[in-house]
Amino acid sequence: MSLRIARYQLSGRALLAPMAGVTDRPFRQLCRRFGATLAPAEMLSANQRLWSCAKSRRRMDHDGEPEPRVVQLVGSEPAELAAAARINVDLGAQIIDINMGCPAKKVCNRHCGSALLADEALVERLLTAVVRAVPVPVTLKIRTGTDPGRRNAPRVALLAQACGVAAVAIHGRTRADLFRGAAEYDTMRAARACIAIPMIANGDINCAQTARSVLDFTGAQGVMIGRAAHGAPWIFRDVNAYLATSQFPTPLLRAQQTEIILQHLASLYEFYGEPTGVRMARKHLARYCRLISEASDLQQRLMAAEDSASQFSVARAAFGHWVERQAA
Repeated sequence: MSLRIARYQLSGRALLAPMAGVTDRPFRQLCRRFGATLAPAEMLSANQRLWSCAKSRRRMDHDGEPEPRVVQLVGSEPAELAAAARINVDLGAQIIDINMGCPAKKVCNRHCGSALLADEALVERLLTAVVRAVPVPVTLKIRTGTDPGRRNAPRVALLAQACGVAAVAIHGRTRADLFRGAAEYDTMRAARACIAIPMIANGDINCAQTARSVLDFTGAQGVMIGRAAHGAPWIFRDVNAYLATSQFPTPLLRAQQTEIILQHLASLYEFYGEPTGVRMARKHLARYCRLISEASDLQQRLMAAEDSASQFSVARAAFGHWVERQAA
C-alpha cells in the first residue's frame, strides 16, 4: 500500500515526526536522505509577532530541502492561523500541518497544541479557516484525546476530514499522558474505521517490525517516527525497505555511520554558527553516543567542548576509535 497526501504521491511510508529543538533543517535533510518521505519543520507559532527572533527565523528557513516541504503551525485563533498559513505558503511551504498534539504545558496553557482537543467546535473553526486560506494540502497532528477518560481522536479525525484536511497523524497517548507509559493503538484503529483520508500512526515506533505490526493492526497508511530517529536517522531506510519487501537493507558499516555523524555535525555548525551550533550538536551527540557501549566518558568530553573545532575533533577521534575497535 502506498501513501498519498492530496496531490503528493510519497516514495515511502515512514515520516519524521516534528520535534521542537531536534528536527531543525540539518536533521530534516539528513532524515530525508535516508528515506523519511516527509519531514515537517519544527512547530512554528501562528503569532507573527514572534517571528522576528532568531529561533523562528531558522524554523522558517527551508533552503535546499526536498519537496514537499511541510511547515507545522500552532495556534488557537482561526484568522491568525489562516494568515500564518498563507504567509508560509508564499515562502515555499507545500503542505501546512496543524499541531494539535503537543502536550507541553507552555503550549497547552495558551490553549494550543493538544489542549485544543477539549474544544471540538474550535477545532472545526481552526481547520476550516486554514483549509480555506491556502491552495496547498492541510494535514493535522493530534493525540488520542485529552486524557484516558476522553479519547476523542476518532471524532476529531472525522471532523478534520469533513473540514477538508488531507491526512491526519495520531500519537498514541493523550495530553495527560505526556510521554509516559506505552502508546496505545486501539484508538487509532477506531479512527481509521471512521475516515477515508490517510492516517499516520505515531508513538513508540522504534523499529521496522513494530512499524509493520502497527500498520497491520491500525490500518494506517504510514508511520511517523520521532525519538527513535534521534541518534539513528538511518531508521527510515530500514523501515521503508521492510514495509516494501519484508527484507532489511544491507546494514550500514560502522565507518559509514561515523561519516554520517561527522557530516551532521558539520551541517549544524554551518547552519547555526558559533556558539549555537555547538550547543545544538550536544543533544544529537548525546543520542549518537548510545551507539557506543561505555560511552559515558566520551559524552562528558563532547558536552564539555566549547567550540566547534574541539567538539568535532573529539567526535572524529572517538567514533573513529569505535570503528577501529569494531574491526578488531
